[in-house]
Amino acid sequence: MRKNRQTGLSLLELMAVLTIVAILMGVGFASFKGITTSYRISGEINGLLGDMQYARSEAIKQGQSVAICVSSSGTDCATGDTSWNQGWIVFVEPSAGTVSTGGNAALVLRKQAAFSGSDTLTDGLTSNVVFDREGLALGLLTTMSGNGGAVLPLHDAANNATRTRCLEVTNIGNVSVQQPATLSTCS
Repeated sequence: MRKNRQTGLSLLELMAVLTIVAILMGVGFASFKGITTSYRISGEINGLLGDMQYARSEAIKQGQSVAICVSSSGTDCATGDTSWNQGWIVFVEPSAGTVSTGGNAALVLRKQAAFSGSDTLTDGLTSNVVFDREGLALGLLTTMSGNGGAVLPLHDAANNATRTRCLEVTNIGNVSVQQPATLSTCS
C-alpha cells in the first residue's frame, strides 16, 4: 500500500514567503526611486551645462555675443526672473554685453522648456549670462567667494543635500557642475 503525500504550502509557509517578498520589494522600490531622482537631477543640470557650453562656443565661433537667459515663453527673456527651472533660451545678442528683453532676441539658437518636476534651479541673482566673442562671461554678479562668477544650485523637491548639484560659471567663461563636497558655495 502506498502512502499519499500531500504537496503544497501551508498557510504559515505562504505568509513567510509573502513577507519576505514584500520586504524585498519595499527596499527595491525605495532604491529605484532614489536612482530615478538622481538621474533626473543629472539630466536637468547637464542640460543647462550643455547649453552654457554651446552658447560660449557659438560666441567664439560667430565672433559676436551670445546670451543665455531665463525664459518661460521660449521667445524672450523673463525680466528679473532667476528661476532657471522655468526654462531658458540661447540666442545671438546683437547689443554686446546686454540681454534683450520683450521679444527682441535676434536669433534664438536653442530653447529649453521648464522642468517637469518640482526641482528648483536658482541663485536669486543670475537671470542671464552673456558670452562675448572671446568666450568671457560678461556681467556676472559675484556670487562665489573670491573667483567671481555665479553658482546656480539645483535642489530636488525634498532639498536633499546629497542630490544637490551646482552649475558654476566663472567670469573667464568656464562652466562646470559641482557638488557641495567639492565647492563650498554650493548649497
